[in-house]
Amino acid sequence: MQEIERAVPSRQSAWDTADIRPSEQFAYYREAVCQAFMKLTPEPMAAAGFRASVENVRLGDAAINRVSFPEHVVRRSAADIAASDRSCFYLNLKLAGRCRIRQDGREISLSSGQVGIFDSDRQFALLHDRGPQLRVASFWVPAEVLRERLPASFDVTASRVSDDPFVGHLIVETARTLSDGALRMTEQEGVRLFRALIELVAVSLSRRSRAGAAASESLADATTLALKRAIHRRLREPGLSVADVADAVGISERYVHKLLARSGSSFTDYVIDHRLDGAARDLGDPEMAGRAIGAIAFDWGFSDLSHFTRRFKQRFGCRPRDWRAR
Repeated sequence: MQEIERAVPSRQSAWDTADIRPSEQFAYYREAVCQAFMKLTPEPMAAAGFRASVENVRLGDAAINRVSFPEHVVRRSAADIAASDRSCFYLNLKLAGRCRIRQDGREISLSSGQVGIFDSDRQFALLHDRGPQLRVASFWVPAEVLRERLPASFDVTASRVSDDPFVGHLIVETARTLSDGALRMTEQEGVRLFRALIELVAVSLSRRSRAGAAASESLADATTLALKRAIHRRLREPGLSVADVADAVGISERYVHKLLARSGSSFTDYVIDHRLDGAARDLGDPEMAGRAIGAIAFDWGFSDLSHFTRRFKQRFGCRPRDWRAR
């Protein structure tokens, strides 16, 4: 893809769809985004016509990407991640409109003047969904530049760092100064200011981690409880799936697995074990003595009687009919 010819410093690259045929504008924009950011998968909201511009300014190993565009969605898929040879964090200063960032089962939103960070090594979706023309200054942060300023094994989750009550305003002002003035500075000056910005972000993330560790643990406990309640409410449904309970609780399927693993189980084992517990209670209930074993099994979501019998024996050490006859 040809870059637009401009009399600009060599550390700047720019693309604009203005002179591209409407039917080809989005494809042109998609290629520009991949060149500026790394492999991404934008998805248009409209069938044709996409007035957008992308400007990339190098800051040593880092970069600022200033992008203007209409409403659309950008995803980073597992295939996109596999096709990239570097890791980075995206630090986004929203300049106009709104963007929602979805990653790891959680969502943050950015409105004008807010700054958020997220990881290129994890799948994400950016929903640019409010405003006829949206703008963002996105800092391409080499992963090692941020990680060397954080504790070992620190997990950087999608966060709105501009909310920090101590350094949030400094992060916003530093990001805005860099976005507005990068080309008026020397590259060396830009790199120094960029490093100061990342120091502020690292301070915010580290401080939030220390202060929020107990709160995060409590939140995980509360979410696990809500998850288990959702499973128990639908325990008798034969086709109960991870997607069903994830939707009911409002979390990702991946997070369902993570929470259950944290409590020592898998989704399948948790569901089957509690279905078996329910069936065992019914088999021992004198009022259920006239009900067929198969009917009880089907009541508890099992669709295969031999599978039910085998799992029942594994859990209780005897066959269902022996359990009933005790």
